This record gives sequence, structure tokens and C-alpha cells, in this order.
Amino acid sequence: MAEKLDGTVALVTGASSGIGAAAATALAGQGASVALVARRKERLETLAGEIRKQGGSAFVLAADITREDQANDVIARTVAEFGRLDTLVNAAGVMLLGPALGAPMPEWREMVEINLLGTLYCSHAALPHLIKAAETGARRVADLVNVSSTAGRFPRAGRAVYNATKHGITGFSEALRQEVTTKHVRVCLLEPGAVNTELVSHNRPEIRDTISKFLAFERLEAEDIADAIAYIVTRPRRVAVNELLIRPTEQEG
Repeated sequence: MAEKLDGTVALVTGASSGIGAAAATALAGQGASVALVARRKERLETLAGEIRKQGGSAFVLAADITREDQANDVIARTVAEFGRLDTLVNAAGVMLLGPALGAPMPEWREMVEINLLGTLYCSHAALPHLIKAAETGARRVADLVNVSSTAGRFPRAGRAVYNATKHGITGFSEALRQEVTTKHVRVCLLEPGAVNTELVSHNRPEIRDTISKFLAFERLEAEDIADAIAYIVTRPRRVAVNELLIRPTEQEG
């Protein structure tokens, strides 16, 4: 049976669009107060307004989590605003594909900084608060959800660095789980397949066309992944969903 999140606090990165925005909405719907983190403040303000209209509580934090100081700051400001942190959803990410030969180095750097370093910075800053929430909160459990990808399991040509960042999250999540699971901080690695978000649009035009041809099937929606996140974090204290792979029915690989 699902447990409501009333009285808890969740922070979601990448909350200005896609999976992050949908996850924040879903967690607010379960009763959590939600801190919304991304670089695009206007989008965060719009989402916060929608959450508040539904009776939820939302706190906007425009920040660049690829900067360690800003990642630390959003965690600190969330705890200062709400008094605690029970759930961290690392949903910020970028997917810039294409052959390794001749690839623009700024694209590789951006994926490493957002997909990997941003997750590490936020997780590091949040851990003491998650442990405290598990020790003192009414539910006596806390959650850290890392939104990865099928790319964290299956390497593909043309995705070398994207694969590298997502495989990194896989290793980090499992090692961290082993460290904190006895403290009742649950770490989940969530691996979506193709989702209908703006990720593809960030690619160069010639790469975007190739990806679109590959994705000529019915993709998942961000709300499908948000539903999974809500499921993960509303399990009873004794239940930990450590890894969840979700693909569109028509996706073969």
C-alpha cells in the first residue's frame, strides 16, 4: 500500500521541464512540499503556480547545479525554508549524441557536468539531511532517486559520452546504496527508455534528424516516469526499490 508524503519535503532537479517537472507535480500531489531546481526561473515559477493551484507547496530555486556552490546552496535553502529534506530526485540531464570522431568537446563537457557532476554535488549535499530525516521523521525513511537511462545499461555507437555519464550514475547509485541502506536512506536507480521530452531538441540538427528516425515509435511520457518515482518513494519503510528499468512497449533496445 502506498504511503502519503504529507509533512515531507522533496527537492527535484531539472524541474523546469520533462521528467523533473512531472516528478515535482506528482510528489506534490502525494502531499510533499517541493523545492523546484533548474536554471530557467520563469518555467519554475509557472510550475510552482500550477502546484499551488492544486493546493500544494512549492519553492522555486533557480540555480546551476553543475556549480558545486550552487548545488550546496539549493539544498541548504530548501532545509532553511521547510526545515527538513526527505526526498531528492536527481532528474537534471542532457543527451547530446553523435559520433565520437570530431565531436564538439563542449557537448561532452556539458554532459559530464550536468548528468554526472550535478548529481554528485546534490547527492553529497543532501545526504546528511536525508539521514537525519530517516532518523527523526514520522515515516523513518528517506529517498534518493537518480534518474538515469537505458544508456546506463546498454552502450550504443554514437552515444559514447552519454553512455559514460549514465554508467557512472549506475555505479555511484549502487555503491551509495550499500553505504546508506542500513540508515534507511533508500537509493533507487531509475532507467527510462525513450521518453517524449525536449532532450532530443538539444542536439545539432543533423543528429536530431537521425535520432528522430530511430524514435519512430510510441514513446513514454514524462508522467509515466513521474508515476514510477511516486511509486518508489511511497513504499513502506521495509521496501526499497533499488533499480527500475522502464521502456516503451515498442522499444527493442
